[in-house]
Parts: sequence; C-alpha cells; structure tokens
Amino acid sequence: MGADGGDANLRNIAGAPDARTLEDACEGFHRRFPKLSAKKVLSWPQLAVLVVLGAALGWAIIQHPMLTWRIAGLAAFVLFAASILWRLFAAASLEPLPRKLFTPKPGEAWPIYTVLCPLHGEANVVFDLVAALKRIDYPSDAVDFVLLVEADDPDTIAAALAAAGGNVDVVIVPVALPRTKPKALNVGLQRARGEYLVVYDAEDRPHPAQLRAAVAAFRAGDDDLACLQAPLVIDNAGASWISSQFAAEYAIQFREILPLLARLKLPLPLGGTSNHFRVDRLRALHGWDPYNVTEDADLGYRLARAGWRADVIAPPTWEEAPITLGAWLKQRVRWIKGHMQTWLILMRDPFGAAREMGPRAFASMHLVLGGGVAAALLHGPLAITILIAAIAPFNLLGLAGFILALFGYSVAVLGALTASALSGDLRHTRASLTMPLYWPLATIAGLWALWQLITRPHFWAKTKHGVSQRARLPSFARVAPQRNADAQQVA
Repeated sequence: MGADGGDANLRNIAGAPDARTLEDACEGFHRRFPKLSAKKVLSWPQLAVLVVLGAALGWAIIQHPMLTWRIAGLAAFVLFAASILWRLFAAASLEPLPRKLFTPKPGEAWPIYTVLCPLHGEANVVFDLVAALKRIDYPSDAVDFVLLVEADDPDTIAAALAAAGGNVDVVIVPVALPRTKPKALNVGLQRARGEYLVVYDAEDRPHPAQLRAAVAAFRAGDDDLACLQAPLVIDNAGASWISSQFAAEYAIQFREILPLLARLKLPLPLGGTSNHFRVDRLRALHGWDPYNVTEDADLGYRLARAGWRADVIAPPTWEEAPITLGAWLKQRVRWIKGHMQTWLILMRDPFGAAREMGPRAFASMHLVLGGGVAAALLHGPLAITILIAAIAPFNLLGLAGFILALFGYSVAVLGALTASALSGDLRHTRASLTMPLYWPLATIAGLWALWQLITRPHFWAKTKHGVSQRARLPSFARVAPQRNADAQQVA
C-alpha cells in the first residue's frame, strides 16, 4: 500500500469539479426539490401554525395553569410510554442479521463499488483510514476509494496524497457554501463509477467482508431495496463515561432499533456512515441535501417517500466516540438540529408525506424521529420533576408517572443486556446502570440545537477524531477473510 513517491501520489489527484458541477452539488437539490430542502427552515404556513400554538399555550398557562400542567403531563406520559414500549419490543424481538457473502459465479464479474470518504481536519487519521480501506476483501480493480478533501485543508490534503496510491483517489473539493459533509458527498456521487456506493467517515474501520455482504444482500433483495445499513460499533468505549454511554446507545440503536424497523419494512433514520446504496437509486433522488446537517436521516425518509426501502447487514464498522462532554454536546446538537430539520421538512406537506410513505411509515417517523427530538427536550424536565418528587413532599409525578419512570429504566437495562449479548461487550450492561444520569444531557443539547436551528441552521460542528486510544480489533477484523469463508465468520 502507499505511494511510489511524489509523482505517483499526484497521479491519484482526481480532476477537481468544474464550476457547474460544484454549483449542482451545492444548490442542485434545492433547485429541483425546494419543498424537500433544508435550505429554508420553516415554510410560512408552518410559521403561522407555530405562532398560533405558541399564543394558545401562553393563554392556557395564564388562564388555566393547573389544567395546562395536567395536559402537558399526560402528553409527556403518552410519548414516553410509546417510546418505552417500542424499545421493549425491539429488545425482545431479536433476529440474526443477514450474513451471506457474495462470491461471483464462474465467468461472472465483480460489480464495481465506489467508496466515498469525506475528510476535513483529519490529517492525523488518514493513514489509519486508508489502511482500513485496503483491508477490505474486494478485488482492487472493482473498487475505487475516493477521499474527498476540502481545498482549504492543506494538512489533510498532504496526508491524503501521501496515503493515496493504486485505487485510492483524492478529490479536492473547492471551498463553497454550505460547508457540510453532504455537499462533498454530492461531488463524489457525480464521479462515482460503481453500481454500488458506500460512505465511510475518517475514523471508520469497516469489517473486511462488508462490501461482499452488501452485494449479497442487494442481489438477494427485491427491486425496492435501495440501501443497506451496516451496524456501527464503538471501539473506545473504555475511554470515558461519555464514550461508554455512547457505545451502549449505539449498540441498542444499531443492533435492536434499526433491525426491527427493517424487519417491519419501515423507514430507517440512517447512520452517518456505512450506508450502502444502489447508485442509480441514489442519483434518482439527486443525492444528499447539502443543507441538512443530518443528511443520513433525511435520505432514509426520502427513500421511503420514493417507494424504496432500507435494510441492515451484519458486518460492522468500528467507530470512535467522543470522550468529553464538550465534544459530545457539539455532535449531539448537530444531530438533534438535523432531526428537527428533517421532521419540519416532512411536515411541510404532512398529507403528501403520509400518502407517499404510507400511514405505517408516517406514524413510525413521528415515533422515531419526532419522538426522539421531543424526548431529548423532555428528559431534563422529567429528571428535575423526579428529583423534586423524591426530596420534597410534592406529588408532582404521581403513581403512574413513578411506575413509568421505573419501567423505562428497566427497559433500558434490558436493551443494554440484549445488546451486550449481541455484541459480546459487557460494558454496555455496566453503562446501563448510570443511563438516567446521561439522558438529561440530551435536553441541554436539544435546547442548544433549537437555538442553532433559528440562528445557525446550516452550521456543521466538526467532531475531532483520533483523540483516544482505541481497542484492538478482533483478528477477523484485521485480516481479510478468504473468499470461500463461511458466512458465520462475519458475525
């Protein structure tokens, strides 16, 4: 692996996009689909509805404070009850993920695969990323790796050129607004030559068998299967309390919640990496919305609106979690802000979205996406209410509320236990014991996200990688499996 010197590295600089191509990557989606674009936060009808609801709530608080409190409490009770029951169902209805690997028949060609890796401020992890890409078990002439680097990031450009070679190309993305990951991905999509495409982040270590598992799933799936999500696994869970909580959260999300949605053929709020696409479907949707700061979740629901679905595969991608509260908050603020953007877009024309997605998928969207945002905003007030009820003689919670809180914690522990069984990481079980201390942090992030949605809707808070010691991967993750390996090896 590596380069044969400076001239060899320069040969791996792909042609920079011309002005028209760059403009299309930045503004093409909004120009074609203004009603689906996050460039504008609120439509005028939505703004009018929010003003009316805000005025009505203010009047109710002034005129009927106790009744308003009871109604708000009932609404919160229903929301949390639905979310808890959904998580209980996910934790109790586990099935193995698809493990079949693709091997071409005699005379059959390997399908071309494009791997897009957007990088910004990642000079310290580029070599590790390229090393991980080179371990992927796929013929080098059938896969092209594309490192997408911003033009004003000389350190990452230098590192990428030093690491590039063979089938690893470097695309220099000219500086242009918005400064977001999906903008860079749109540049990469325009030059993709593969039948399939996957996105990896700078800190990712994909399982060597992941591309072969994706091809096998696509070939076995129906024509409506447009996307596959690989599970994301945190490999620095022991670095701090924050990273251990993050790892448990990821284990529940990618081992339980998303597989359940896939089995029920409901839309998946995709993770930001290890999404595998049929390129023709992705181009039919005109790629990613460069103004949405959770372009992954947005794309998952746009797939559903187009009549396509997403599924999951077994070989994971190992990732690095934030290890400090400050880094966690920056990332979580962006995620919640993006989920707010996506929900508001879907609610610009709720009847049209429900008709396109179907009523089941539309209801699921509210529970998974809208409910997640609402829960983030309510965790803090709920924690304060429980604390006051515990230390003061005020019956703020009530018996039903107390039972719900206890039940919710029990379901969280159950989810962590089953996630531990699936991933083999007992730290998820230990992390569950202090989850109630983690949840209220989401309210801080949620309020910050709401403020940014108003003041800086398209600001992308960058997560710094390569800041902690990461666990040594299992031997099957470091060494590419043989092409005739048993599918069980990818578990």
